[in-house]
Amino acid sequence: MLRALSLRDFVIVEALDIELATGFTALTGETGAGKSILVDALGLVLGARAEPAVIRAGADRADIAAEFDLGGAPAARAWLAANDHAAWTDEIAEANDLEDEGGESCLLRRTIDRAGRSRGFVNGRPATAAQLRDLGELLVDIHGQHATQSMMRADGQRELLDAFGGCADAVREIGRLHAQWRRLAADLERAERAGRELLLERERLEWQVNEIEQLKLAPDEWQALNQEQKQLAHAAALIDGARAGADLLAERDDAVSSQLYQLLQRLRPLAEVDTRLANSVGLIESAQIQLDEAASDLAGYADRVDADPQRLEAVDRRIGAIFSAARKFKLAPEALAGQLDEWRQRLADVVAAADIDALRQKAEAARADYDRAAAALTKQRKAAARKLSAGVVRNIHQLGMTGGRFEVVIEPGDPTASGADRVEFRIAAHAGAAPRPLAKVASGGELSRVGLAIAVLAAETNPVPTLIFDEADAGVGGAVAEVIGELMRRLGASHQVFCVTHLPQVAAKAHHHFAVSKETAGERTVSRVTLLDRTGRVEEIARMLGGVDITTTTRKHARELLAQA
Repeated sequence: MLRALSLRDFVIVEALDIELATGFTALTGETGAGKSILVDALGLVLGARAEPAVIRAGADRADIAAEFDLGGAPAARAWLAANDHAAWTDEIAEANDLEDEGGESCLLRRTIDRAGRSRGFVNGRPATAAQLRDLGELLVDIHGQHATQSMMRADGQRELLDAFGGCADAVREIGRLHAQWRRLAADLERAERAGRELLLERERLEWQVNEIEQLKLAPDEWQALNQEQKQLAHAAALIDGARAGADLLAERDDAVSSQLYQLLQRLRPLAEVDTRLANSVGLIESAQIQLDEAASDLAGYADRVDADPQRLEAVDRRIGAIFSAARKFKLAPEALAGQLDEWRQRLADVVAAADIDALRQKAEAARADYDRAAAALTKQRKAAARKLSAGVVRNIHQLGMTGGRFEVVIEPGDPTASGADRVEFRIAAHAGAAPRPLAKVASGGELSRVGLAIAVLAAETNPVPTLIFDEADAGVGGAVAEVIGELMRRLGASHQVFCVTHLPQVAAKAHHHFAVSKETAGERTVSRVTLLDRTGRVEEIARMLGGVDITTTTRKHARELLAQA
């Protein structure tokens, strides 16, 4: 559940910190006071698109934070563990005193600056907007007026049905199979249309691959050949230099090693007389040892270096052959091996593409896989359609459409990434009328009631712990409004429910009630949110009932509504 919401410099909110509870919470206030600002802020912290326009005038950055209790959200806990966001930072844990509360919490935060840069955090760790969206879908379900509008579109109706029926995984798989089938079908079409061009490309690639394969290049051979060629070409100089160094260090009568030996013979007795010479003697002894080792290494190197003119000639021929092939294909010699791998892969693709029969078999198999998955999805949708139809009919009867009928019709359609079904919502607003397409015949009030009926029905089985209805009750009133309030209160028994509403009958049914107001001080306009006590609720509901002038009668009516709840 949503435990707390904190806003800084968001739209017309300067600073706001509110604590939230379980059950059904109503948000009310005058039009334009900023009720939906809270929903918009929550949408941003849950990964919605961020724009600099949401920053309060005069401020440099908007900052939104939402704290959730994960007690009723096992899917969210699993997501946090899988994405390495499960642990709070020490500072967050200490500030929220989690151990004392004994609960498992999660803090989401989003900042937006004037340059349009947005940063997201989950439990103090950086997170992308996509990660915020993925986690947010497991924590909160927002049903706004746009959801009702989506019912006017065929794809919107299909999406509503799929969401209700839990078809998301099947739709994703259908999308994958559709893409695979269309790709293979396109390959087949190209192969049939461009058979001659593919044949010519195959011949060219076969020649190129054959030319380089004849070289039988070993890995890193070009670098090794160049190093060996350099050594063979300078073999005489390497041998002479090494031998001269060995002679100078140790072999000649006046070798450096001999001179150091003579020097040590002279200094050692003196070091016994004055110990201050001992360090110098030690250094010279170490130098003599190192010189002897260097002389030995040089002599051994001179014996090992092989001045082989025949090998030098063979290496030169090999380098020439590789260089000639590289020049033929306008490549660097060291790039030949990589280019061979690329041409081999392209040749395999061309050979496969030229095999029209094999391509046709693959395309047909992919279409068969798609058809099987589409048929299974159709079956799943039809089962969901029956449940949705029955549930919506039950709810719209409660919402004042007595005798009304609602049907979800599924008919065969063209194969798409969403399946091979045409989904259409149909409604008969009165008993005896034949159901007709919802988008063509439903009035605004009927649309609102159907949308609310679907939302309530979906919410009853929704694992997401927090539900938000942003003026989803628009277009209705009277006795229907009271029924809506009862539905919200009933949902509040199993979910945390928030409803932005203009209806006093709905607000009166809430367990908790926040009033949103707008105040102007000088040139600044700010939004305030107040948790109402019993007296405050009477005044706010009376305002909703009677407008500007609140009378004794409207207050009495407000108290009656609260007493009924």
